[in-house]
Amino acid sequence: MTETIPEQTRAAWADFPEGLTSKLRQLRSLVLEVAKGDPAVGPLEETLKWGEVAFLTPGTKSGTTIRINRHKKSDDAYAFYVHCQTDLIDRYKQLYGDRLTFEGNRAVIFNAKDRLPVDAVKHCIAMALTYHLRDSR
Repeated sequence: MTETIPEQTRAAWADFPEGLTSKLRQLRSLVLEVAKGDPAVGPLEETLKWGEVAFLTPGTKSGTTIRINRHKKSDDAYAFYVHCQTDLIDRYKQLYGDRLTFEGNRAVIFNAKDRLPVDAVKHCIAMALTYHLRDSR
């Protein structure tokens, strides 16, 4: 799947090493793929929040914001972030505590040198993009 990457996203990642940028593009593609596969999510808005690439569900308000970026200015670590006042990280830990790495109550962290656990990550993304629907689904 090839999507045009908006200029603001390219600019946010412009100074990152290519290996890290490649992983962030993969993570971005997964966010877009998951959103496209669930009509309840509706169209995503891709923007910058705090200088980080962020995805919102403004039409349906189905989910919480997902941000993706390098982690702590590392050349090897990157993450996706969810709102800290959700219970998503606790739920992710219950499901994928043996496969994913977490920080606090907002981040799922990956190493750019490792293979991305696509199925687990897609499920976590889906949970975030439908967070506000979970009681009605």
